[in-house]
Amino acid sequence: MTRAMGFGHYAAHFALHTQPFHLKQCGLPQMAQIGAAQSFTLSLSSLNPGGICFAKNVPANFVFGDSLVDAGNNNYILSLAKANYLPYGVDFGIPTGRFTNGRTIIDIVGQELGLKDFTPPYLAPTTTGPVILQGVNYASGGGGILNNTGKIFGGRINLDAQLDNFANTRQDIISGIGAPAALKLVGTALFSVTIGSNDFLNNYLIPVISVPEQKLISPEMFVGILISRYRRQLTRLYKLGARKIVVANVGPIGCIPYQRDANPSAGDNCAALANQLAQLFNTQLKSLVTELRTDLHGSQFVYADVYRIVDDILQNFISYGFENANSACCHGAGRFGGSIPCSPSSKVCWDRSKYVFWDSYHPSDASNIVIARRLLDGDSNDITPMNVRQLAGL
Repeated sequence: MTRAMGFGHYAAHFALHTQPFHLKQCGLPQMAQIGAAQSFTLSLSSLNPGGICFAKNVPANFVFGDSLVDAGNNNYILSLAKANYLPYGVDFGIPTGRFTNGRTIIDIVGQELGLKDFTPPYLAPTTTGPVILQGVNYASGGGGILNNTGKIFGGRINLDAQLDNFANTRQDIISGIGAPAALKLVGTALFSVTIGSNDFLNNYLIPVISVPEQKLISPEMFVGILISRYRRQLTRLYKLGARKIVVANVGPIGCIPYQRDANPSAGDNCAALANQLAQLFNTQLKSLVTELRTDLHGSQFVYADVYRIVDDILQNFISYGFENANSACCHGAGRFGGSIPCSPSSKVCWDRSKYVFWDSYHPSDASNIVIARRLLDGDSNDITPMNVRQLAGL
């Protein structure tokens, strides 16, 4: 479906035209010194007329996923899933296509690890040449593991197509700096995959439309299909040279304002079916990540339990400094403000930092800070077998 929506046209239009790059060693600002890791990495921030410095301990960052981590790719495709208008980005300074009021989890992780610039979207015309050596964001709002996920939005870039795009970037890096340096960069870079929510919310659980599918395919069968496809996709990422790969599970999607308003019989509780599906998927995903880490030589697959982290925030929101854990800050209709997507005509809460949810689907910048810090420095209950900071330092 992604192909049918003309993605090939956009990929061709914004094809990368790289020239050979020259490398040189250079110092780093203090904020980029993270532990005693020996990572080979490249920092765009060190770009100078004499060539590109490669900065130790600050890995290149390659991002795959959906609207939780999209940095603007959907700005460049024909899609109903867009966030390039106010009030999105109200605390970022400008709407960028990020589906929140400020930064995504990936933005915050990158800042904490010392990256000077946010990882740029693949389809942006400026994501070319030396810029790609710092990493690229391939995520797309509405995207999923399955290629028919998100078709209600029209255009979106599902995970298979995101991997195709990374393969293109990888070849451009090889053309730019040569195969040995390129493969070392990719092998020490940080990869993250945050996807799966849309496979439920905008596929298996779509009101009315998905009823026939639910009668034909049990939840267990559907999750099995997802895991089987995901296994192939993550294995392909490994075969393309990725070694440090963070795989985020699906959060408590039954607790988002959209699901709360779509299931009024739940009252003040989260929608049970959506959360049950997420937990069923997550149980099998954790086993898959362990399997891949064991079977794929030299891989460092890490399982990020976003469900547990977000559930903890929702259960203990007051202790985290929030005042509202069930309603959308940017709201239009519905008891929880989740019935209508956030738009320029929506009402916006006065203090965004007090809301767990920014809109019908997505966490606020304040929530993303909590999630990012737990992934960066959390214990094995949050992320296993190591946290992001430890992974980056390998």
